[in-house]
Amino acid sequence: MSTAFVTSRANPRVKQLRAAFNGHARLSGGLVAIEGEHLLFEAMRSGLVFKTIFVSDRRNVPDWVPNNVELIELTDDVFASVVDTRSPQGLAALLVPPKWALKDAVPPNTTPLLLVAAGLQDPGNVGTLIRSAEAFGATAVLTTAGTVSEWNQKALRASAGSVFRVPVVQVTAEDLISLKSSGVRLIAAVAPESASKPAIVDAPFADLGGACALMIGNEGAGLVAEWLELADTRITIPMPGRVESLNAAVAGSLLLYEAARQRSASQRTTDV
Repeated sequence: MSTAFVTSRANPRVKQLRAAFNGHARLSGGLVAIEGEHLLFEAMRSGLVFKTIFVSDRRNVPDWVPNNVELIELTDDVFASVVDTRSPQGLAALLVPPKWALKDAVPPNTTPLLLVAAGLQDPGNVGTLIRSAEAFGATAVLTTAGTVSEWNQKALRASAGSVFRVPVVQVTAEDLISLKSSGVRLIAAVAPESASKPAIVDAPFADLGGACALMIGNEGAGLVAEWLELADTRITIPMPGRVESLNAAVAGSLLLYEAARQRSASQRTTDV
């Protein structure tokens, strides 16, 4: 493994890494940046392609780093000038992000469980939902226009590596209509006290065992009329406590859990 030593913040490779961290796809050449040993290891075991690995001169290169990847050693101050964390771990990488299409969200011979993030703006919520999607067996996360990118640094960290494995696909209303026509039920999550019609079903009594897409709305406004009108069913999470609504990531995670619980129970019944 050949290693270059860089001391300048103006170095082209350093500029590329900075652009990737800032989400500038054109300047980064379409690559995304990740930081920290955990995320790098998760990316490697998920089969993603590393283009360059950057290491601070204050730490050693992990033994599991592939030998065929370009390695650049940066002075500690140059490394710190690029990343956005307060306590940099001294390890970062540029990698090729996975490319997913809508067909990847509905694999053949499966009963898809999809999560639709409709206009979510908090990257922590998006990353957490991607992590929950993997934990509870969802086939994909679909995002609409206005939802923060899954490659936002906070979203990446909140996903804890799940973003490398769970298909995340941006969709339009037409895409959701197409899913409906193929038998996927669209299920809108609404607040318990919502005045929306038709009647709202408590999540434990909703049928989440079949092919379905759970739609979670914006943190402040919830689901806009465009998405509510597409829904086949509107569900809510019953809450005995005195709060009006749940955080979007918490609500989505609970609904994914309920869907996974129903599917597991149905499978056990089938196996008997």
